[in-house]
Amino acid sequence: MTAWEIVETPLGPLFVGASSAGVQRIDFVREGRDEAWLRAALDREAAALARGDRARTAATHGDAARGDAALASEAGQAAEAGRQLAAYFARARVDFALPLAPQGTAFQRAVWSELRTIPAGETRSYARIAEAVGRPAAVRAVGQAVGRNPVSIVVPCHRVIGSDGSLTGYAGGLDRKRWLLAREGAPVAQRSGVKRSRAAHASGRASRSAAA
Repeated sequence: MTAWEIVETPLGPLFVGASSAGVQRIDFVREGRDEAWLRAALDREAAALARGDRARTAATHGDAARGDAALASEAGQAAEAGRQLAAYFARARVDFALPLAPQGTAFQRAVWSELRTIPAGETRSYARIAEAVGRPAAVRAVGQAVGRNPVSIVVPCHRVIGSDGSLTGYAGGLDRKRWLLAREGAPVAQRSGVKRSRAAHASGRASRSAAA
C-alpha cells in the first residue's frame, strides 16, 4: 500500500509518495512525469520492496493485520514529508528527519547515501562523490546514479556540480537546481555559465588571432 500527496512550491507541484517502509519518491510534477506517471512509479517501487519481505511480514503479523494501520502509517509519512518540505521552501529548515526507502541498486543507494552528507550551502563534484563511495574511476556511473535519485531535495542531488563549478544537469531542470542552490546559499548558483563563458572567451581569442 502507498500514500501520496502534492506539495505546492515556488518551483511547481512536488509529488511526495510513501510506503510502509518510508518515503520512496519526491519528484517535481512536470512534462513526462505527471501525477499518474509518478503514482504508477511509486506503486511499482513499493511492490518491488514488498516482494522482498512479504514472507517475513506474513509469518510475523499476517497479511490482514496491516489494514488501516498500515495506510495510516504510509499517509502519515507522506504528510510529514510534505510538512518538512513546506518548511524548507518557507526557509524554516534545511535538514530533514524522514525515513527513506528509495529503490535502486547497491551502488545507487551508496551514492544516494553519500549525497545526504553534503551540507546545505555546500556542493560536491561528481568526481569527489565517486572517490567517497570507493569508485574513483566511476564518475560517469555516479552521474547516472545522481540523475536517477528518486527522492529529490531530501537526498540533495542538486548539490552535485561539475569539477569546473558548472551546474551540469538536473532531472528537474537547471532553473530549479539554480534556485535550490541559491536558496541554500551556495555560491556556485551564480556561476552556472562558467564552462560556456570560458569556451566563448577562448573562441574570441582564436578569432582575434586569425584576424590579426
